[in-house]
Amino acid sequence: MVATSVLVTLVVASAASLFMAWTIGAGSSGSTPFAPAVGANAISVMRAGFFVGILGLAGAVLQGANVTETVGSGLIVFPEGQGLTAVAAIVALLTAAALVAVGIFTGYPIATAFTVTGAVVGVGLAIGGAPAIDKYVEIVALWTATPFFGGGMAFGTAWLLRHENTAEERIVPLLGGLVGAILANIEFVFLAPGNEQASVARAVARSAGTPEIPTMAAVTALAVLLGAGLLYRDMRNDPAAGQRHFLLVLGGLVAFSAGGSQVGLALGPLVPLLDTDLTSGIPITGVLLFGGVGLLVGSWTGAPRMIKALAQDYSSLGPRRSIAALIPSFIIAQAAVFFGIPVSFNEIIVSAIVGSGAAAGGGEVSREKMGKTVLAWLGSLLLAFAVSYGAFLAVDALL
Repeated sequence: MVATSVLVTLVVASAASLFMAWTIGAGSSGSTPFAPAVGANAISVMRAGFFVGILGLAGAVLQGANVTETVGSGLIVFPEGQGLTAVAAIVALLTAAALVAVGIFTGYPIATAFTVTGAVVGVGLAIGGAPAIDKYVEIVALWTATPFFGGGMAFGTAWLLRHENTAEERIVPLLGGLVGAILANIEFVFLAPGNEQASVARAVARSAGTPEIPTMAAVTALAVLLGAGLLYRDMRNDPAAGQRHFLLVLGGLVAFSAGGSQVGLALGPLVPLLDTDLTSGIPITGVLLFGGVGLLVGSWTGAPRMIKALAQDYSSLGPRRSIAALIPSFIIAQAAVFFGIPVSFNEIIVSAIVGSGAAAGGGEVSREKMGKTVLAWLGSLLLAFAVSYGAFLAVDALL
């Protein structure tokens, strides 16, 4: 009887988690990575939704563990042996998913990281947990820095690409080399034993048995040369095609990073419930695959609407501005994955779009739309906290 009750609870919680994953895939994870590329007419809306789903699934499985752990056990401090209950997890997931779904169907990009963080903190405090102040400081620092770093870097990159005294055929390959250096040093699950993670550069050093730092530096340099060289040759043959190819690669990398970051928002509240006799043998990769499939389905069924909203309603982007927007987005996303910090991809992409647009005069960006978006972000955090806190107390009183 007890086992049946536990199983039913897990099924309900898993369904709530899957619904959350769907809303994330249809919203921030599914819409933001390729929005600049769609705005630059490098890829169609429907094709972007298809590829972002596949890449998001891959990112979820290969990079999703860090953020999942933070959302599941890092936002609230509990006494030893305690954590989020099944009811708390269900309330948090349903509250956040409902708010994100409202954003999807109204056309405004509600920040998923804001809603999930607010909901988890709300139910966590309602069941007697203490606030994890140190983690909140890290989260707020990243959220605050994102528009300044992302918008600033996007502005600088777009200005450099547009400046009459710079050779675009050389600047774009240099940016490709920067992306190559980052790729060589981001961490993946399958490159280290067990649930550990390692970068390509570190894995090569360990496999070769050579000194780690010099080997990692050599692998990074090779990645820089490879990325810059391939893009330089592409730009020499056809500058327009080279820009388009680079833009699509960047969109794919951001989509992959979105999966690694956003899947934790859906799975985090579920993970503390898996420490039972029925689920103790489930590996973390299996859990991440479950969430990744939810992202995939959401991207395929709901993302096109939001892709269109971001690509066309915020700004009409060309290839240069799109490249300028996606590079800082990729960097911020991977920093968030590395440190295990839940981050809003809507905030990242929108900030970068505005920054790149400012380099071109910014006249095409709707100030009213941006103002409403910022209010939606802040409101979703506070509303998710209040609703989840109150809903848990109400449900708990009835049980």
